[in-house]
Amino acid sequence: MGRVAGLADVSVRTLHHYDEIGLVRPSARTAAGYRAYSADDVERLREALAYRRLGFGLREVAELVGDASADAVAHLRRLRGLLLERRDRADAMVAAIDRELEARARGLKVTPEEQLEMLGARLYDAIGGAYTATRRTEPRIAAQIWDALGDAQTVLNVGAGTGSYEPADRDVTAVEPSEVMRRQRPAGSAPCVAAAAESLPFEDRSFDVAMAVSTVHHWGDPIAGLREMRRVARRVVVLTFDTDEPGWQDRFWLTRDYLPEFAAVLAEFPPLAGMADAIGARVEPVPVPWDCADGLFEAYWRRPGAYLEDHVRRASSVWARVGPEAERRAVQSLGDDLDSGRWAERNSDLVDLDTADLGLRLLMA
Repeated sequence: MGRVAGLADVSVRTLHHYDEIGLVRPSARTAAGYRAYSADDVERLREALAYRRLGFGLREVAELVGDASADAVAHLRRLRGLLLERRDRADAMVAAIDRELEARARGLKVTPEEQLEMLGARLYDAIGGAYTATRRTEPRIAAQIWDALGDAQTVLNVGAGTGSYEPADRDVTAVEPSEVMRRQRPAGSAPCVAAAAESLPFEDRSFDVAMAVSTVHHWGDPIAGLREMRRVARRVVVLTFDTDEPGWQDRFWLTRDYLPEFAAVLAEFPPLAGMADAIGARVEPVPVPWDCADGLFEAYWRRPGAYLEDHVRRASSVWARVGPEAERRAVQSLGDDLDSGRWAERNSDLVDLDTADLGLRLLMA
């Protein structure tokens, strides 16, 4: 254990603690009876320490390294994505600062739009690296989406991101404008074209169905993007969000009690009825399971402590859009209420629910 601690640059006390909590337990013993690490133990320790050094809490680290669906290569891809995200965010901030310094040195006025550039045009590139850690395919949501695809053989996935929800048994073509997202797509995934939803580089009716999952709110012109999907495919399936219902922001305790700024984020988002009318779609609710594997904004509705974790928030664009001040206030307030028991009192009705309707909707045309 001492040798492993030295190689990993951690204390023996840390390794003892990991052993005690079951995070990394040495599976072997020396002839003298001392604990020893096998090759698999060292691999797990490497992953645990890497996630810790990226700011993950021990609970989240345990979930990540214990993910039975992820092998060493998958963990390395996740870690690489997170590191690339930090590098890209830092590069974007440095570039923005350099531009502003140059402008100010020349006596030029810097507009608010220029000051917020990296939070706007480069938003997806700034948050995209965190997706591989928390944004995974949720099987129950996937089943609903794939059922809507019907017998389609050729599928266009618009705003495809890292490839979640792409059906493995169909001929899929992906479209994704963000380089950060594209380069995180797993080896062997569908071919991915760099393009925007509003201008799809395909002939009319080139695909049996065009799908889009939790991406429409990122598009510059959602209605135009939906019509493009309708143009290039015989059918359309879209997972999006409903803001038509009066008081819709009160459906979710996080936006109701801690993050009212969420309403402003979607203030210019087209109404669900307008999107459905644009492509002639019918609408179906999509319930969110309490243990949802996909770390979308609403995923942790019965696991509130997750929202205190930075990496969970980084994988959802909402937090970047509301701004750091609102985020700090919401996290502090939620943490206080969890410690005091006030959150549990307010939301006692959630304890026995397996799913919740939080506004996710499937458009099918």
